Amino acid sequence: MSTKSVTSAATFGALEYTDVTALRGPLLVVRRVTGVGWDEFARIELGSGEVRHGLVLEVDRDLAVVQMLEGTEGIRTSDTRVRFAGETLHIPVGVGWLGRVCNGRGEPVDGGPPIFGTRRAPVSGFPLNPTHRQPPAEPVITGISAIDALTTMVRGQKLPVFSVAGLPHLELATQVAAQATAGDEPFSVVFAGMGLTHLDATGVRDVLETRSAAGELVSLLNTADDPVVERILTPRIALTIAEHLAFDLGRHVLVVMADMTAYAEALREVSAARGEIPGRRAYPGYLFSDLASLYERCGRIRGVSGSVTVLPVLTMPAGDITHPVPDLTGYITEGQIVLSATMQDAGIYPPVEPLSSLSRLMRKGAGPGRTRDDHLDVAAQVLASLARARQARELAELVGEDALSATDRSYLAFERVVEQCLLDQRRDEARTLDETLDRAWDALRVLPRRELTMMPSSMLDARYAPPSVGR
Repeated sequence: MSTKSVTSAATFGALEYTDVTALRGPLLVVRRVTGVGWDEFARIELGSGEVRHGLVLEVDRDLAVVQMLEGTEGIRTSDTRVRFAGETLHIPVGVGWLGRVCNGRGEPVDGGPPIFGTRRAPVSGFPLNPTHRQPPAEPVITGISAIDALTTMVRGQKLPVFSVAGLPHLELATQVAAQATAGDEPFSVVFAGMGLTHLDATGVRDVLETRSAAGELVSLLNTADDPVVERILTPRIALTIAEHLAFDLGRHVLVVMADMTAYAEALREVSAARGEIPGRRAYPGYLFSDLASLYERCGRIRGVSGSVTVLPVLTMPAGDITHPVPDLTGYITEGQIVLSATMQDAGIYPPVEPLSSLSRLMRKGAGPGRTRDDHLDVAAQVLASLARARQARELAELVGEDALSATDRSYLAFERVVEQCLLDQRRDEARTLDETLDRAWDALRVLPRRELTMMPSSMLDARYAPPSVGR
């Protein structure tokens, strides 16, 4: 038997509370309650018959503070009734989510019918038993050369994107969501947008429209003017949907979460409303464990064909990588994709800084039997040569390019070809992995063969074209 959509799926207690004593912004205060706990789901019925919902933010003896999901506008304390569910928020899970566009709390905004599911699941989720975890393996091909070639994403991995304000991190996240694949295996994407402007939310819907129409995408879009507590629910709802698609239905699921800094700021605001003791930069002291409770819900389970891969996007305030959100994210995740203002100024999209980016699980998902036999060697050689090119560029700034040796000048030429031919691509361009690696070879052929010291001779014999005269 199917269950009804999201908020209406909960079963509320028969006991009604009518002693609503105060409205404070988005908060509703109820007195003389019993047996109510933090984060409990609540149903609020107005005198007009309208029904709204909320989450218990704080409990103090017989007093409960409820954070409203739909706001408190139009509520009168004299004729408002509150019921509590006795549980945290649950949602229906199933394939009914695919192809739908919802707000941050999972309610459809695409004009379609309510979402039904085969069962209900708590949005708080359950941690994966470490003994049942299977190491991540096999790649997720994003169609972005800078990622696929040099920082390959692996199924079951958590790989964040670090950015700063003004860089196209949302565009990159949306492009990955639109074109990522897992080969010929069943694949779905859950996009969780947090704190988006209405213009950004519209742009995301437009870019993802094709994938959504194909029934491969779930969109949860929380806008900046939505209640703060909704922003905290959005990634949890996204992961709950993804877990069912992956571990019950055997799909490979990519969860894109943008922007986690907006999520952390919402968490800080709710923590302050609860009166909790602040920690570093006023974030709650449990920020690390809270982020881990999200990121660690991804992975693979032994004996189950599906996987959950997480791509969290976060902006670093003032570009500070030691800020609590990127700093703690780095401890939990397995690498990072770093966007650079320098690359942006050079006109490169996406502005990925390859020498600052890293996928710690790349060797688990790339190479012989997984992508292409030469993939890992090509990636290692490109990165090593880019590091040498940076040294040559610094030397050229001191003595001038004309004073460099022919070899150093070839490294400068190599860097230009990498940026223009490999890293830079159109915002609607999805490259195959073969095309990406062939472009990397085109760049490597700019260097003398003797400089390609990280590649076996047999591979160079097969793929390195004879140098032209004068190289």
